[in-house]
Amino acid sequence: MKKLNGKIVDEEELEEEEEKKKVVETHSNGVGVSVGFPQPDQNLVVGYALTVKKETSFLKPNFRGLARTKGIKFVCIDVNRPLSDQGPFDVVLHKLLAKEWCEIIEDYRHKHPEVTVLDPPDAIQHLRNRKSMLQGVVDLNLSDCHGKVGVPRQIVVTKDPSSIPYEVTKAGLKLPLVAKPLLVDGTAKSHKLFVAYDQLSLAELEPPLVLQEFVNHGGIVFKVYIVGESITVVRRFSLPNHGKRDLSKVAGMYPVPRVSSYLSSAEDADLDPSIAEHPPRPLLEKLATELRRRLGLRLFNIDMIREHGTRDVFYVIDINYFPGYGKMPDYERVFTEFLLSLVQSKYKESTFLKSSF
Repeated sequence: MKKLNGKIVDEEELEEEEEKKKVVETHSNGVGVSVGFPQPDQNLVVGYALTVKKETSFLKPNFRGLARTKGIKFVCIDVNRPLSDQGPFDVVLHKLLAKEWCEIIEDYRHKHPEVTVLDPPDAIQHLRNRKSMLQGVVDLNLSDCHGKVGVPRQIVVTKDPSSIPYEVTKAGLKLPLVAKPLLVDGTAKSHKLFVAYDQLSLAELEPPLVLQEFVNHGGIVFKVYIVGESITVVRRFSLPNHGKRDLSKVAGMYPVPRVSSYLSSAEDADLDPSIAEHPPRPLLEKLATELRRRLGLRLFNIDMIREHGTRDVFYVIDINYFPGYGKMPDYERVFTEFLLSLVQSKYKESTFLKSSF
């Protein structure tokens, strides 16, 4: 992490394509957006602390324009100044990983309970470790929601690489295995995944890491975006299935492209319906509700796969805090409505408390 003109620059590779910046004349919900649009009498002030890359991909001109028409004002937080000296804010939106920042925002939360912080640093911390990341899914019972959700079998390896083949055999894991760095720290390295096809290649891996059994899923992953109560699902291409015959011809270890790096989504692809069908809505709603409660987060996404050859067996393979919402369809409207709902909830709560006295 580095500071640049008071902003934070992370070490991740820049996203492959940035949409051309523009202010849309007409939004999909029929709200006109233009530079000279009259400003509302009252503003919702959202302070944000994001990396330069995140600010560019998330706070696009068309999103800012729509938010402005609804009275939402985005203000960049200067990390070189005390946070309490800035604002006042109604909402603080952040995704910085430095320990110093986490301490600052945690202190701010306690001193300013009237401000909604998205999200609490201690809750975010659970998603920065792939051991704790999926723990909330392990004991879920969603059998009455038109499907089953689990986690692929996995182990955590923190010891010397030469012990990995033994640990895998001891745990009874079957090849191929997906190797993921244990910590998600915002660097490009923390997102580098590998698929290991034989025992010998396992010793080439660098702990600490998580080894997860590869589950055939028809080459499709479902990106489930959560924004408060809103759920949006997008299909993306993923790794192809591996048959026994294929595995007999493959050896070694190969890097896995990031799901977010696939240039095109799979929404319009001509796919077998048994592969393309989205997970059942009741299942997603129950899963999202449970994870919101267990994680204590309102902004995250779930990477889900359907086990190939089944219709209702799903696995959660990753959970990410504050993902790339800029790639989510209609995110401008969804996020704008979410921010407004936070104010409405506070107003109702305040009105209720006043009427109680």
